[in-house]
Amino acid sequence: MNTDIVSYYKDRALEYEKIYSKPERQEDLKSSTAILQKIFANKQVLEIACGTGYWTERIAEKATSVLATDINETVIEVAKTKGLSTEQVSFEIADIYNFPAHDKFECLFGGFIWSHVLLQNLDEFLSTVNRLVKPGGTIVFMDNNYVEGSNHAITKTDDHGNTFQARKLEDDTTHLVLKNFPTEDFLRKKIKDIAGEIRFYNLKYYWIICCTTKAYNSNS
Repeated sequence: MNTDIVSYYKDRALEYEKIYSKPERQEDLKSSTAILQKIFANKQVLEIACGTGYWTERIAEKATSVLATDINETVIEVAKTKGLSTEQVSFEIADIYNFPAHDKFECLFGGFIWSHVLLQNLDEFLSTVNRLVKPGGTIVFMDNNYVEGSNHAITKTDDHGNTFQARKLEDDTTHLVLKNFPTEDFLRKKIKDIAGEIRFYNLKYYWIICCTTKAYNSNS
């Protein structure tokens, strides 16, 4: 069983967006799209873990520009086939922990990455994200709520409380995938050190948290 999440998403790239075809999730997808488009309207957006570009495409309908990044070249190549305007949307292979030199960004979006960060690494992750955004900018995360029957079952919980799912791909390979499902209270407590105003949107299948950023303290 493969436990490497980068390898998992590489192997899943061509079938990834089938998850968005689930009938029960359609209303939430429409609502989520509307929320994100309102937040990012006329903004310059850095997207981390953009995957195959499903949300890139929707955010780009309203944003001024989107720099969509992912550590995985395979999913970036899929995203590029969507035919998005190269004047408005650019793609870059990038590891958030070794991010290429850029000016700080006005907004940052991380879709479905929070759940794949180990609980014991969240503080480092949030500090890293905060360094990429201007003080007073906007950071948005979106991820899954756990809904019995719509999500893969939790098959393992480690000593830190991280939860994992066993997922089988169309090539019959099985992967043990880290997938945490935080509560609103947990999210608010974790994000408060980098956040000013916090807004939380709780749908049935998805949650979205949006915050304005505080100034980065280089000594922290």
